[in-house]
Amino acid sequence: MSATNRFDSRTSALATLEVPTAASPATPVTATLVTEETRALTETPRAAIDPSGDERDARFAAQLGLHFRNPALLRVALTHRSVLNDWPAASEGIVPAQSNERLEFLGDALLGAIAAEYLYDHYLDADEGTLTRRRVALVRAETLVRWAREIGLADALYLGSGERISEGTRDRMLAGAFEALVGAIALDRGTRTARGFLRTFLARDAPLVVAGETDENPKGRLQELAQERYQQSPAYETLPTSGPDHARIFTAAVSLGERALGSGSGPSKREAEQLAAREALATLRREEEESAKPQRITAVATKRRKRGTT
Repeated sequence: MSATNRFDSRTSALATLEVPTAASPATPVTATLVTEETRALTETPRAAIDPSGDERDARFAAQLGLHFRNPALLRVALTHRSVLNDWPAASEGIVPAQSNERLEFLGDALLGAIAAEYLYDHYLDADEGTLTRRRVALVRAETLVRWAREIGLADALYLGSGERISEGTRDRMLAGAFEALVGAIALDRGTRTARGFLRTFLARDAPLVVAGETDENPKGRLQELAQERYQQSPAYETLPTSGPDHARIFTAAVSLGERALGSGSGPSKREAEQLAAREALATLRREEEESAKPQRITAVATKRRKRGTT
């Protein structure tokens, strides 16, 4: 069975972890969390908070290919604490005043565990220290912000008056909201669905993290490598931006002569170009490895022939 199939089919330890309690000697953690988190959410009609948001939440879930059994969990995941005072129902105590911070806490832990599991299954030669560095790099805040923008999370958030998603410190809202979304998916649909939701991001970006481990400045490293090997300089092209004015996504492509090497998207032109350069470095490394295979095979065959004649 391949590493990928084992990762997809194996039940996560998180889903089966049990903590003894006085009431129940073996109550699953996930079941306990669902019970505690959803009880308050379901006792009061969500329409009292923001009746216009239900359809918006449903569209966002459909965009992700998900269906929430308890849509209230999704609403909480999308609720930044700044909006609570703007909702009269919440400030008057009619509904629980819940932001996404508790779900953010849960999602952060799940995200780290799922990323660790993915790296463990796909990089069998990596030691503990290497796996730890890769996990940290893979789920850092900048990466979560990029993933959040890719799925349109900025437009789905409930923010207070005057709050807006922009570059800089407020990007932490998006990173936290992405973690909260992972937590909500896991509570509502299970850890396996949360793992599946993250798989696309992990499979795409883990190789880039590995390729960029020695590249603190991907653009600079690509420039050096291109000059050294091809006596050319890489060219960057800024592609049309996407997203609303307050959450622009920049996309850049890099090429060497007539040859496209990679592309990247991010909240700024600089980050988009750095990601494009990192993808280009990964492309060049793969090509180098592929071209080296016949040479290695020939060398092994030659060595065997020499051994046979001695």
